[in-house]
Amino acid sequence: MKQIQIIDAKNHVGETVQIGAWVANKRSSGKIAFLQLRDGTAYFQGVVVKNDVSEEVFQLAKSLTQETSILVTGEIREDARSKFGYELGITTIEVIGESHDYPITPKEHGTDFLMDHRHLWLRSSRQHAIMQIRNELIRATYEFFNEHHFVKIDPPILTGSAPEGTTDLFETNYFDQKAYLSQSGQLYMEAAAMAFGKVFSFGPTFRAEKSKTRRHLIEFWMIEPEMAFTHQEESLEVQEQYVAFLVQNVLDHCDYALHVLGRDREVLEKYTKLPFPRISYDDAIDLLIKNGFEDIQWGDDFGSPHETFIANSFDRPVFILNYPKAIKPFYMKPHPTRDDVVICADLIAPEGYGEIIGGSERAADYEFLLEQIRNHGLSEDEYSWYLDLRKYGTVPHSGFGLGLERTVTWIAGIEHVREAIPFPRLLNRIYP
Repeated sequence: MKQIQIIDAKNHVGETVQIGAWVANKRSSGKIAFLQLRDGTAYFQGVVVKNDVSEEVFQLAKSLTQETSILVTGEIREDARSKFGYELGITTIEVIGESHDYPITPKEHGTDFLMDHRHLWLRSSRQHAIMQIRNELIRATYEFFNEHHFVKIDPPILTGSAPEGTTDLFETNYFDQKAYLSQSGQLYMEAAAMAFGKVFSFGPTFRAEKSKTRRHLIEFWMIEPEMAFTHQEESLEVQEQYVAFLVQNVLDHCDYALHVLGRDREVLEKYTKLPFPRISYDDAIDLLIKNGFEDIQWGDDFGSPHETFIANSFDRPVFILNYPKAIKPFYMKPHPTRDDVVICADLIAPEGYGEIIGGSERAADYEFLLEQIRNHGLSEDEYSWYLDLRKYGTVPHSGFGLGLERTVTWIAGIEHVREAIPFPRLLNRIYP
């Protein structure tokens, strides 16, 4: 007997197969029992007709409880009524592991309850769909950067210094000295770019930021490309091509997941049209002030309401260019004609999802960077290796960081970033 996965049902229409699955739900109607089955690849329906099976099998089908694991045998057939398109006509059932009093029932549950049971909540169709989209973004990321000849380099998670200040870092003991959980691999990517030209990292980062917003996690995953011999405008083109590529691949490969989440494909299709609009920080401030935002002035960073309003002024993701130097990290290249702004950009996602990319051209001048390190009160000794990059064959280079979970949240059209990662770490949550 051939054992298959549900996702491959389309390749076995008319065949008798065996599938290992869990019972997500069930209902019966007189002489027919309908089992909602899942196996980790997809969900579909198994149908048990009383007249086609033994009494023992039919009674077993009616008695199955939620999340009981089973081996089912039957014929794959087309099912035009379902979005998935196929179902299983079940002939035999073997119980593998019984499940009793499963805590997450089809009724409504509060967020705290679901988060306490995250290890089980992941089994639900909605969470499954979100994780499928996350997985596709990861797969497409590797495809995009491999096709563009980037080399993947893994920066350390434990670091001896902080690229953006120590206030938002987790400190730990590293034998006889202090170390920090990485908040970014960017500085190491700059070193790697000087060796390989175009590189990217993809790994976990940590921020000890005491924030409870729907956009913030304590532990999250970042994709951080860095490119030698590259100015900011060229970097912006890579960024928009990458984001459009991610959206297109979700459209191409996650249709069922988008259907489960109720995500409008036509809305997502708009986000594949290039180029993305650009607006300067100066013009963004003017736009906000003209539209009644009295809480903002030049020199302030944008909050969620500001980013949402700016993004809603366009129908696609929008780049905000050249922020004030005072609110950006020390390593950004100064503007050639102004001393108050740096050459950088944030990409703001539409529909109120906020910043998904932060990037800049990096300062390549040794003396300027040394002055910046001193002005920020950072240790010259700790950053000596970083300064070396400007001593031995420095070149113009640019890079950016994309937050995976924020991007999943936006593309999936979900409310909170906590659902975009399998086991979220939040301000007051480290369980399970």
